[in-house]
Amino acid sequence: MTDAERSPEKTHYICQTYVETKAGRNGQPGLKIAKQFEYSTALEAKNRAEREALSEDCAGADAYMVTEDQTSGEIGDPSFLIRLGNVPESDDF
Repeated sequence: MTDAERSPEKTHYICQTYVETKAGRNGQPGLKIAKQFEYSTALEAKNRAEREALSEDCAGADAYMVTEDQTSGEIGDPSFLIRLGNVPESDDF
């Protein structure tokens, strides 16, 4: 039996980018998810977020990790590795 088969948890490393949306009723522009990439290491996700944040059409980028309970399918709260540019409040995540 491998370690992966014994452990009911799996860690996902995500890079997520945002673009600004048009101003809503309150006159404030919002954010929406533009792209999402999954990587096998934290460093890969962080490096991609740094590259994406330099893009002209990117408002901001996050790199984070979440743990999935493979038995129940539940996903834990994100643990941010890096947050760049205009990103949502972590409470909104």
